[in-house]
Amino acid sequence: MNEARQDGAGRVAGLWRYPASSLGGESLSELAVGTEGADGDRLFGLVDIGTGEIARPDTNQKWHGVPRIAGRLVGDGRLEIRTPGGDWLAAPGEAADRAASAFLGFDASIRPFRGPGADGDGVPFSPRYQKAPIHLLTTASLAELKAQHPAGDPDPRRFRPNILVDMPPVAGHFPETEWLGRKIAIGELELAIADPCRRCGFTIIAQEGFANDPDILRTLVRKNAHNLGVYCTVTRPGRVRMGDAMRLIA
Repeated sequence: MNEARQDGAGRVAGLWRYPASSLGGESLSELAVGTEGADGDRLFGLVDIGTGEIARPDTNQKWHGVPRIAGRLVGDGRLEIRTPGGDWLAAPGEAADRAASAFLGFDASIRPFRGPGADGDGVPFSPRYQKAPIHLLTTASLAELKAQHPAGDPDPRRFRPNILVDMPPVAGHFPETEWLGRKIAIGELELAIADPCRRCGFTIIAQEGFANDPDILRTLVRKNAHNLGVYCTVTRPGRVRMGDAMRLIA
């Protein structure tokens, strides 16, 4: 067995949170992670005002522009969004909703998630975010995807990880998929590898810097049972920083 597969050694090469579901993620130098996931992750949703539908770029083409809308948290956790070529705007808010609506071509609104079982205004929390709080991906798996689909661009933004770990490629393998049931330590953080991350149509959608590519998903279906990356539960909360070492511990 290749040594890189045995010890899972690597270093953090990217950190993201996604303050608004389906919008572009926010790249960070460090990420605070609690038992429920990354601080500031998926606090808001984008909805079609006319239908109440929550943005689902993976299943409906009308939402394909949403990943090109950037989102970030500022100050004490306030959300701002920016459409391509536009300014950062406070959200939820009328100006942000007008900008998103103009970009998408129909009336849309940024609204907070209510959380599971909560009452009141806002967007019902989507069950797809309850599966596991952290998504981890390795550069080794991206390299294997590139090897299997040389014409494609496996930009990590297609796959929306919270943590990207740089590690040597292993020909013929998507390493983290082989760690299911094991634990890893990264900086102050300890994670349990819970499930493979089954990919959806979101991965093929064009964003700034890369084109629409259906063969990304077709390749993963053929070569890794539809999966890329892993979902993790948090067994020890803490901060993780760019450059932190990762290792398998159990």
